[in-house]
Amino acid sequence: MNDYEVTYILRPSLEEADVDARSATIAEVITSQGGEVVSTEKLGKKRLAYEIDDLREGHYVLMIFKSNAAASKELERQLKLSEDVLRALVIRNEKRMLTHLTALANAAPTPPPAY
Repeated sequence: MNDYEVTYILRPSLEEADVDARSATIAEVITSQGGEVVSTEKLGKKRLAYEIDDLREGHYVLMIFKSNAAASKELERQLKLSEDVLRALVIRNEKRMLTHLTALANAAPTPPPAY
């Protein structure tokens, strides 16, 4: 199983309950294929860098999951078919990068320079 993360943008007209329901549906695609959802983080409604379908805002959601390649491809396919998803990006995280991020998170913060 590989480590993946997906960031997707949902339509701004969705209510908070609808965003939760869409996130659960997207997570179900992974779990039904034998994958495991590690975490889901709703980043809230944010302004888009450019208009998509005449929309200027969207609900951003970040999901980290573990699955095989077939499940991630099925997730990409389902995200493209959903009318509520404006954009989505699936990324496979390499072990080396995860090790580096863990080391950074565990490192002690450096004190600010004294002037």
